Amino acid sequence: MLSTDQDLVSKLVSTHPRFQNLYEKHHQLDKEISKLEGPSGAGYNEQVVKLKKEKLHLKDEMQKIMQSASNAISK
Repeated sequence: MLSTDQDLVSKLVSTHPRFQNLYEKHHQLDKEISKLEGPSGAGYNEQVVKLKKEKLHLKDEMQKIMQSASNAISK
């Protein structure tokens, strides 16, 4: 992630409630996936696959919001 992306994420987390919610859920899923996979990553199962798909969906939603915000800033 570029530093400008990090700046935008920080701004959106503090000013955009929907983005903040998505960001927090994404972070929670990341922790849960890491816990299920274990330190070796060998705990890969259907639950992990499901959580990773959900995490990817959240990331896509966050990207859409970031793109809209970025377009609004550059206008």
